This record gives sequence, C-alpha cells and structure tokens, in this order.
Amino acid sequence: MKHFFVIIFILLASSVNAAGSAEQKLETSHLLSFVKNSSCKIIRNGKVYDGNRAVTHIQKKYDYFKDDIETTEQFIELSATRSTLSGKYYTVVCGDNQSLKTRDWLLQELENYRQREST
Repeated sequence: MKHFFVIIFILLASSVNAAGSAEQKLETSHLLSFVKNSSCKIIRNGKVYDGNRAVTHIQKKYDYFKDDIETTEQFIELSATRSTLSGKYYTVVCGDNQSLKTRDWLLQELENYRQREST
C-alpha cells in the first residue's frame, strides 16, 4: 500500500510539472511573437535590431538554455535580458519613449498576457 501512494505521488508531481511546462511554452511563444511583431527597436551590444532580428537571437539563446528553463521568468532572464559575453543589458525603445531594459518590458507583457488569459 505504501508503494501505491508513492507511485500516485510521482504521477501527480509529474503531471503538475508537465502542465507548468506547457504553460511556460505558451507564454514563451507569446513573448517571442510579441517581440517579433513589435515596432520597437531592441539594442543589443550597441547595435539596433528590429523585432524580427531580435527574436532570431532570443530564440537561439532559448534553444541553448532550454534545459535550464522551467519558468517564463527564467526564459526572460536567460534568453532576453543581457549579453552572455559582454554582460551588457539589452534595452528596448518604443517610439519616442525612453529606453528600458528588455527584461522589464517583457515582464510587463508577461503580466498583461497572464491577466488576459485569466479572464
């Protein structure tokens, strides 16, 4: 009987993890689409990129770090926050607004997305 409960616990834990993983993938996909379709300019190591070129780079980093990512926040931190080589933060400029860190920009969009999805 004891083994039965251990097996049930393992199955429940793995199903929760799988559900979280599916949610993380949906959120990450949304953020990649958000960057790609944005008219904002992303600045990486002093060079300006449009959304399409920026998302190509972010996707490459995501593919590299995928095994280390369990949450969407980790995706943002590892793939879209700063240069692995120089350590410089990526920034974004939208229209005439001041630049802000891509980390903050994407965390705000993630919060907006989660609010929309919860209603």
